[in-house]
Formats: sequence, C-alpha cells, structure tokens
Amino acid sequence: MTDIRTLAGLHSVRSALRHAPERILELWVDAARHDQRLQEILRLARAAGVSAQPVARKTLDKLAGDARHQGVVARRRGGGAHDERFLDDLLANLDAAPFLLILDGVQDPHNLGACLRSADAVGVHAVIAPKDRSVGLTHAASKVASGAAEYVPFVRVTNLARTLRRLRDEQGVWLVGASGDADKSLYQLDLKGPLGIVMGAEGEGMRRLTAEACDFLASLPMRGSVESLNVSVATGVCLYEALRQREVGLGPV
Repeated sequence: MTDIRTLAGLHSVRSALRHAPERILELWVDAARHDQRLQEILRLARAAGVSAQPVARKTLDKLAGDARHQGVVARRRGGGAHDERFLDDLLANLDAAPFLLILDGVQDPHNLGACLRSADAVGVHAVIAPKDRSVGLTHAASKVASGAAEYVPFVRVTNLARTLRRLRDEQGVWLVGASGDADKSLYQLDLKGPLGIVMGAEGEGMRRLTAEACDFLASLPMRGSVESLNVSVATGVCLYEALRQREVGLGPV
C-alpha cells in the first residue's frame, strides 16, 4: 500500500517543496494569512506545479491533528519508515563505507527528530530503530527534524540485536555503542571504516543484548557536574567525531 503522510508546519512543507515536490499530493494554506513566509510557500508551490488550496484555519487544525501547522499542511507520498529489506538493498548499493546511526529505544519524538537532523547533517546513510518500545516518525519528530526525516532513511526492525549481528557479521560494519560505563573514550577509537554508532534510550541506555552486539563501547568525557548528556546531544557529538575522522582521514586523538 502506498505510504501517504501528512506534513504540517512551514519548515517541513517548504523542505518537501524544495527537494521532492513530485511527492506532494495536496497542499492547503491559511486563506487569511498573507505574510512573507507563507508567500514563499506559495512561490515554491507554483514553481513546482503544485496547487495550493486556501482554507479556513479550523480546516487546517483538523487536517494537522495534534501538529502545529503554522498555516500550512500538505499530504505527500512516501517518506515514512522502511523495513529490513530496504536496508539490505541500501547497503548493497552504497558506493562508500556504510555510516549508520542505531537508536535503541529512543521514545521522545523531539529526541528522534534532533537525531535525524544530526544524521542528515553528517551524511549518515540510514537511521535504524526497533519497532517496539521506540518512537516512530510522528508529526513532532518530523517537525524537529526540520526536513531531515524526508531524506535520511528511517528503518524500523523487528529484532534489533539480530539486525546488529547481521550488520557486523555479514556487512562488516563495526558497531560502536555509547556507554557512560565504558573504559575507552570515543576519541580513542578509529571511526573511519564501515560504522554504526549505537545510542541507548533516554535514561536507561542500551539494552544488554544491544551492548553485547557492539564491537566497542565508548564513553564521552564528562568534566562538569552532570553525569550524562541528553541522547540527541550525545548523538550529535558522536556523529561529528566520526565525520571528522572520515572526512579528513585523521584517526583517534
């Protein structure tokens, strides 16, 4: 069945119109709003040949559900979560060493959105998460991702530990799990080859089977009074260290 998603909010709709306008099926805008930001949406829609339907704000409220629409809502084809078969095809067709982000049980949509945004920024090929006990691509997650949810493949798997073992044993992906209890610092590891950065859930961290599937566990140096970072912040730190090593060819410090 074709995957149809609702996008709400200026940034999400603007990003979709700029990068994948052919997927936009319908577009609604606030008939009473005429400011510059909405005019930009209308210009992009006209340039892409997408018809914008002016409607009352209460209609937008109904279309957007719980999402904050800012006067614009769209329906688009595709862009939702993918399955393991998609992941296999993706890895088989990569021209570069795989660079993956694995999220073990992240449940806050704002954290997922922020992780997707960081993943897109550093060129991650896919974000992987379990289907159970983790948040999906909700309106809130997509909005925080600021368009990244449309371009970074989000793969939901039935058994995360099994998927990790397959990545490690069949695809040659080195798995580095973030753990505050690890003896080694992230900055002591070589992150340049086929890589999966594994992050745990808010508060609880990685589950036991997830940690056991990792090749290495690594901590982030903490010099202040707090014991840990928010998962989305820690994800950004880990991904950018990997990007630093991969982009300039530098190894551990």
